[in-house]
Amino acid sequence: MTARTRVYTDGACSGNPGPGGWAWIVPDGPFAAGPSPATTNQRMELQAALEAVRALDGPLEIISDSTYLVNCFRDDWWQGWIKRGWKNSQRQPVANRDLWEPLIDFYKTRDLVFTWVKGHAGDEWNDYADRLAVEAGWLQRPREGTEPPTEVGAPDDVYKRPPLGTVGRDPTGRQPPPGHRLVVLGMRGHELESLRGSRGVDELRRHLSEIVEAKARLHPDLVVLSGLRLGAEMLGAQAAADADVPWVAVLPYPDPAASWPSPERRRFGELCERAADVITLQKKVPVDRKGALGALARRDAWFARHAHEALVVSDGADGDTDRVLRAMQDALGELDVWVIDPAER
Repeated sequence: MTARTRVYTDGACSGNPGPGGWAWIVPDGPFAAGPSPATTNQRMELQAALEAVRALDGPLEIISDSTYLVNCFRDDWWQGWIKRGWKNSQRQPVANRDLWEPLIDFYKTRDLVFTWVKGHAGDEWNDYADRLAVEAGWLQRPREGTEPPTEVGAPDDVYKRPPLGTVGRDPTGRQPPPGHRLVVLGMRGHELESLRGSRGVDELRRHLSEIVEAKARLHPDLVVLSGLRLGAEMLGAQAAADADVPWVAVLPYPDPAASWPSPERRRFGELCERAADVITLQKKVPVDRKGALGALARRDAWFARHAHEALVVSDGADGDTDRVLRAMQDALGELDVWVIDPAER
């Protein structure tokens, strides 16, 4: 008689709907995880189980903290759905049928058992699956292996992230994202334009993208941090997008672009929507310039505490940029702070 393989599955989603990830792992054995750019938590729970069944042969015990998944088979929901022509008990179309249907087909032809486990309650392998799913959703990258990974991100109940693009919400994302964190800082937009012109700014963006690509080869888990201020910070986010590297917008307070001209404000909003995450460090909007400058200083201190490396665009002539540069060098060490002089490009 073939032994039954135990496999833990989990799904995660930031925003619900929002970017998400799924994962499965066999204790002391293989695992896999994958992303979805726009999904729900329930879909990721189903996807995790479906991917495990597709990948693993023989009898399986699928262990999940999702009652949505487990109760379907424990209480035979699926039989009623099929009998009613894929309608639920309220005579409405069954949600997520595209995932339920192939999973139920496997259940009818394979030896599958579904077991519920309480999430975040100390089960080692439930925690592993959770961490893998969160990591896949956050980085939007697949991952697999033949044995449990030695490095994996934090679980859902430790790393709480705000939903994608939620500028101005209660700042639940103060913890830094997992991965090798590279912050891009430096000269403001009008300073770069006056120094280089629009064509020169585009060339600088390409140069930053080349640097980000090179660093991603050294650090496959690279994440770019950007405050999205006009100038070097916004170029850093755009360079990360050009290099297909995830980036996070770290805002000092809700909607700092509220007073910007319409084109720049629109660009800011688009970049927030495309970011892997948006972290808002202060809940309230400052009432005056002094409060805004204080919030920016606290944001820069957050970068200094949590970044592993920094790229600073500086021509050596701007006092504010020089202060930021020195602070990063003091916090990270000069070897981990890269200075890009736009006048030399």
